[in-house]
Amino acid sequence: MSEETRNQEAAVNAENSETVETTETVEAAVNEETAGAAEVAQDSEEEVTSQEGLEIISLKKGDTVKGTIVKIEDNQAYVSIGYKYDGVIPIRELSSVQIDNAAAAVEVGQEVECKVVSINDNKESLVLSKRAIDSEKSWEDLEKYFASQEAFEVTVADVVKGGLVADVGARGFIPASMVERHFVEDFSDYKGRTLRVKVKELDRENSKVILSAKEVLEAEFEANKQKIMSELSEGQIIEGTVQRLTQFGAFVDVGGVDGLVHVSEIAWTHVDKPADAVSEGEKVRVKVLKVDPEKGKISLSIKAATPGPWDSAAGKINIGDIVTGEVKRLVNFGAFVELFPGVEGLVHISQISHKHIGTPHEVLKEGQEVQVKVLDFNPSEKRVSLSIKETEEAPAPSPRPERERSSSRDKAPKEVLNNPNVSLSNEGLSFTLAERFGDKLDKFKGNN
Repeated sequence: MSEETRNQEAAVNAENSETVETTETVEAAVNEETAGAAEVAQDSEEEVTSQEGLEIISLKKGDTVKGTIVKIEDNQAYVSIGYKYDGVIPIRELSSVQIDNAAAAVEVGQEVECKVVSINDNKESLVLSKRAIDSEKSWEDLEKYFASQEAFEVTVADVVKGGLVADVGARGFIPASMVERHFVEDFSDYKGRTLRVKVKELDRENSKVILSAKEVLEAEFEANKQKIMSELSEGQIIEGTVQRLTQFGAFVDVGGVDGLVHVSEIAWTHVDKPADAVSEGEKVRVKVLKVDPEKGKISLSIKAATPGPWDSAAGKINIGDIVTGEVKRLVNFGAFVELFPGVEGLVHISQISHKHIGTPHEVLKEGQEVQVKVLDFNPSEKRVSLSIKETEEAPAPSPRPERERSSSRDKAPKEVLNNPNVSLSNEGLSFTLAERFGDKLDKFKGNN
């Protein structure tokens, strides 16, 4: 190949190389321009999004807004609602009842719904009310509860004179007489308690809400009472707790229901007052005597749930025994003597003394200790016949005086005279008298 030819080829190659380099440079420039445009577009989009996030809501008095509690002070709480500054809920607008601290009504992070009370952008003042929204919603619920008489839970917010106060969106009042089924003297420990209540009275115009916990307790008690009574049976022996005492007996709780133990059923021995034998709070075993679901009454017995004194007396008393007892009662026909607690026997008036007496009071008195002999014993019929005189030696018959015997002989002829078997004529009788008194008459005349 000639040198000229070689020079021409080198020139062509150089030209091609320059063309390729130029093309790559252009392409790189295009790509760089395209990437820049995309980046600008992305930045523009982010700027738009950011500006949208900074959009400020418009507010006016009376609007309802939602927000989050971001700060709590003693007398107010701060709420973020997306406005250019936070709103404030004064303590009086946090709850429908009086509270001592804002923290008693809300907590940080809690979502709340409020009504705009006032707004002043110049002073950056936005006052909100949580109470207003709660009250509007609560009245709807209260009216439903009042119509259905459905029970619902409330928390006691305060103890005031005459009863309790609960926050139910409105100020709910529970009178003292409607708190419990029983009388409560001091309600100081009821604050913070949760109670189940029913709406007794409702007056939206005057913001009056009267609640009753007692009605809920009464309904629950009656339901439980009927359930328990259906499970009780006469003759059943169960355990109970003495709830209260009266003059006529003791009321015993048997699983949430009170049954009456009459004073005569408390003990086998005589009981004047229930307080003499049992005390409130005492655990006792009782026997079910009668169940009356219609009247809601249960009759119980403490003494019937324990072995009776007559059951144990069978091995302690035998006919012919001489035992010591105490005179418990005196009656016209005899005396009742207690041998063991709850076991009394009768000493008939004819068995009290060897001598004749008109009434037992002549020789005995109540509380006196005496020796008695068992004449008859029948534990199944709870009867014991006793004798006092048979524990004593009978006195010997006293002899008659001499004059009394002579007088009896003198009177013998008179008995003969009256005897129809003896016949005496009037003539014989006259002669005998004349003969007896004749000499005396003659002497009397001679002396005259």
